[in-house]
Amino acid sequence: MKQKVFASDFDGTLYFYKAPDPDKLPVQNVEMIRRYQEAGHLFGLCTGRQVGGLTPFITGLVEPDFYITSSGSNIVGRHMEPIYRRGVDRGVADAIVRRMDPRKYRLTLDVEGDICVFSKMDYPGFYYVITGVDDAPPGLIHQVSIHTESLEDAAAVSAAINRDFGDAVEAFQNVIEVDIAPRGCSKGKGVERLREYYREQYGEITLYGIGDSINDLPLLRASDVSYTFPYAPESVQEAADYVVPTIVDALRHSMEDH
Repeated sequence: MKQKVFASDFDGTLYFYKAPDPDKLPVQNVEMIRRYQEAGHLFGLCTGRQVGGLTPFITGLVEPDFYITSSGSNIVGRHMEPIYRRGVDRGVADAIVRRMDPRKYRLTLDVEGDICVFSKMDYPGFYYVITGVDDAPPGLIHQVSIHTESLEDAAAVSAAINRDFGDAVEAFQNVIEVDIAPRGCSKGKGVERLREYYREQYGEITLYGIGDSINDLPLLRASDVSYTFPYAPESVQEAADYVVPTIVDALRHSMEDH
């Protein structure tokens, strides 16, 4: 039997940051993930967030077998062992930061999995406050993220970044966020690289993917079986094999799939 590998988006799929505690990470989601892993299947995250943007919210609850983070530019295993790493050229990252201006937009850098921001924020985990790319910590800048105020603004920013910097990076709209990863990286490329990594250990695998937003389209298209939700954009629903009420339903379907 092929090894089953389930790659899940985080925000809006597994974790709901706008919901009140404890519903942000529903207990039924946690329990089903544990059942899935106990059955011998692999479960992990495929997200635009940084590693440091995940661990404060899942530690002690969910133990992923892998983390595809920053739109596929930083992939690590269960114990944070590196699987694949790419970085945005620092000169390009600096040009994007100067163009977008941290005084107008909330900008975030992923440097070696750590969060770098331009002003203090209410956040339960570790992060750096920087003034620019020059004083960011050393290491790979896996991603630059931009928080906008509307879907239209996010779409315009994504288009502008792809137009002006598209030879070096690729911008993905995630609702009102824009995630900018090295060219050749995406959630879809991330799961493809994960497939090759696991193929060496398990032989052929069946890859399942789930997500709720436009930036999840590459993930859904690269998966053998894909899922989304009734609240996802129409284009996302059209790309998925199944539209399910919750991730619990998708995990259950994956376990029963032959």
